[in-house]
Amino acid sequence: MQTLPIGRYRFFQRLQPVQILSSSVNAHATGCLQVFSASASWLIYLEKGKLVYACYESGMFEILYKKLQVLSKTVPTLNREVYTRLKAIFETSIENQAIPNSDYLAICWLVEQKYINLTQAAMLIEEVAVEVLESFLLLQEGCYELASNSFIDKMPKYCRLNILSLVEKISSPNKQKHQTKNTTNKYNTSKPSSKKLPKLQYTIMCIDDSPSMLHAIKTFLDETFFDVVQLNDSVKALMQTIRVKPDLILLDIGMPNLNGYEFCSLLRKHSYFKNTPVIMVTARTSLVDKAKAKIVGASGYITKPFTQVQLMKVIFQHLEV
Repeated sequence: MQTLPIGRYRFFQRLQPVQILSSSVNAHATGCLQVFSASASWLIYLEKGKLVYACYESGMFEILYKKLQVLSKTVPTLNREVYTRLKAIFETSIENQAIPNSDYLAICWLVEQKYINLTQAAMLIEEVAVEVLESFLLLQEGCYELASNSFIDKMPKYCRLNILSLVEKISSPNKQKHQTKNTTNKYNTSKPSSKKLPKLQYTIMCIDDSPSMLHAIKTFLDETFFDVVQLNDSVKALMQTIRVKPDLILLDIGMPNLNGYEFCSLLRKHSYFKNTPVIMVTARTSLVDKAKAKIVGASGYITKPFTQVQLMKVIFQHLEV
């Protein structure tokens, strides 16, 4: 009977992918964040809390080719002959074993051979990372560890991406395709960027008269990334909102004394809160209710019951990350 090394046995637990990523940012982590589930494995390479590359443990060449085909529309040096050479060099097995980390080695080779420049390599890595992280953010159960050393340590690095900005890009349903405009400043790794860095923690105010709903939202939003303020009285919450000045408000429509529509309408009359995201939280699904929410100035609408992924998506749509 074949036995596996003890390191191959993994004990899975409930995971919160955003919490794992934000913790890595806060800790300025360097190394390879290895995440395992029953069906897939992710490798996220970090340097001082910035992402330098992300991939699956296997099967990356299909994704890489797809991204190169898109890039080839604006980069004439990426032609069929280049693809053929990539396959011959990096997809050829050596004694029935695949070349380790062949996808990143292929990118390095493209730069070295001057088929792509440094900025184009950074664009390519970001597009690959976005696709890899899309599936990672949906992970519910697995295990992870941070390896302090990785193969990429001594390899060229073409970008240092802000992980939280990538999460926001992935979460937005209206995310735009990568634009080449101003990419020189975006991917410059030698000069510090003057662009304002995203906040590492956001204040979310939850206003709902249901203790169970408040508890569920609190559980969904990890405390490393969010400071959650809970209120079950909408009248008291109005004054508390003015004092706290939250980054985003989750507001139940069916509140006694002052319902969600009335609360939002009053809030919008205050100059400071004209643009504060207000997300209506309700079990009502009719078009009339959604129209009312829009009329009083609500930014978004989420219907009960909802999952953690659905909540995170609607929050990141409206936060300025």
